[in-house]
Amino acid sequence: MAKTSEKYELMYIIDPDRSEDDVAALTEKFKSLIESHGTVDEHELLGKRKLAYLINDKPDGYYVLVNFTSDPELPAELDRVLKITDGVVRSLITVIES
Repeated sequence: MAKTSEKYELMYIIDPDRSEDDVAALTEKFKSLIESHGTVDEHELLGKRKLAYLINDKPDGYYVLVNFTSDPELPAELDRVLKITDGVVRSLITVIES
């Protein structure tokens, strides 16, 4: 029997040159997308942090952590939207093992 929903963790990094309003708008965009297809269990803006290596010649970025529950189709769509959104420099979605 196939699972109807699973728990996921999303970590994404927003360009550090974005304004606070841009960061808030981007985080709200992804939170709303997740809520339209599942539930947000935890949403945390971790703030500006140093990157392990330069990305686009920038040493830091705004980190955002989201734990959510959704059907198995949402992560692929979410990943697609993250990759085409200006301002998002990196993202990773992982399944949380129960």
